[in-house]
Amino acid sequence: MKRTSLLLFILLLFTTSAFSQGILNMIGRSEDFFKLLSEEKYTEAYGFFDANFQAKVSEDNVKQIWIKLAEKLGKLENIQVTSSKSEGEHFVVTLEGKFTNDSQDFLLAFDKAEKMVGFFLQPSRKAAAYLTPAYADTTLYKEKEIYVKTAKHSLVGILTEPKKAATYPIVVFVHGSGPQDMDETFGPNKPFKDLASGLASKGIASIRYVKRTMLYTREFAGTFTVKEEVMDDALAAIALARTIPAANKKQIYLLGHSLGGMMAPKAAVLAPDLKGVILLAAPARKLTDLIVEQTRYMFELEKDTTKAGRLQLDSVVKELNRSRITKLGTLKPDSSLFGLPAAYWVDLNLYNQVATAKKLVSQRIFVAQGANDSQVSVADYNLWKTALGTKKSATLKLYPELNHMMIAQKDKSDLKQYGVPANVSPVVINDIAAWIKSK
Repeated sequence: MKRTSLLLFILLLFTTSAFSQGILNMIGRSEDFFKLLSEEKYTEAYGFFDANFQAKVSEDNVKQIWIKLAEKLGKLENIQVTSSKSEGEHFVVTLEGKFTNDSQDFLLAFDKAEKMVGFFLQPSRKAAAYLTPAYADTTLYKEKEIYVKTAKHSLVGILTEPKKAATYPIVVFVHGSGPQDMDETFGPNKPFKDLASGLASKGIASIRYVKRTMLYTREFAGTFTVKEEVMDDALAAIALARTIPAANKKQIYLLGHSLGGMMAPKAAVLAPDLKGVILLAAPARKLTDLIVEQTRYMFELEKDTTKAGRLQLDSVVKELNRSRITKLGTLKPDSSLFGLPAAYWVDLNLYNQVATAKKLVSQRIFVAQGANDSQVSVADYNLWKTALGTKKSATLKLYPELNHMMIAQKDKSDLKQYGVPANVSPVVINDIAAWIKSK
């Protein structure tokens, strides 16, 4: 169910890497942890986690994740450590679990006290490889490593630029929610890499970079807002674009996907020299509204019409509705509401992306939405269209066959579709390129 998917997302967002002390002991603890889960000794297994993890994820959450895995994969028959390594102040153990129906890789992260601070499901090593898009003509562009820097952070990235252009427009890519690499990788798919190669083949440069939540995970264990998660680095990337010698400083664009698209209008206000913003699968509603809608949709896919199923759905929705706050009140800024600090929810709930976009005067706006998107729906596109449809500087397009990654899909389906190698639609690439070049 979507509840499990959301819980896994929370783990990815808030847990850290791993520590190299007592290696043999932590490998043993890793095996013991899965043994306890397989024996349904959930309380004992939950005791392996540190207090920070337990404050964000309950014992029942961990239990439900394991139950859902068992329903899909069968009974755990064997667990084997495949690798271990130290990463800064933490230690990471990777394990392969062999179940009756299939296998699944896991990554466990430990701190200095040998407490678990992270529990990740890893992509299967049997997963399909990335598919290079037909529109990526490597003879037409080149790539080089760059760094997006703020006062305390340095994020590695890639500048993709046309080979044959003396000057060119340049686009900064801004990620969706959660930890993300520079390609916005999900399974075998890399939408930002597709967009970069497709646009560069048409004479348009781009900057993409690793998201801060992936490189500086420890900073997101307490209080933070969307400013730290997204905005600071997006603005730093825009500043970097201004320094690229061949970039046309009057043709700098920001392309935001999902949460990045939601925040794009704010970036346009804070960086008024942007020529325009491109909103791909951008929410027009509050984040809580989207998650509630996603949760209901995933429950529908389960076709669970039992009273227990309805009660579980009601319980999840009730919990989610606690995140609709616009002020802290008696809550501490770092109080966890469905895995995110209260300060984050207040910051995001006070922001109105549609109203902000509507007030943009000189900057251009391109809104693109897939009708087969199960994460951000056509309802959001309709809100954008109502607000911006008569605005001369705005272009809006709904793509009937595309999903959340702007990849062609027969229907909405579920998250399994992201495990199939595919590419961002060439129609989207062509439309963005034509729009950029039209003015």
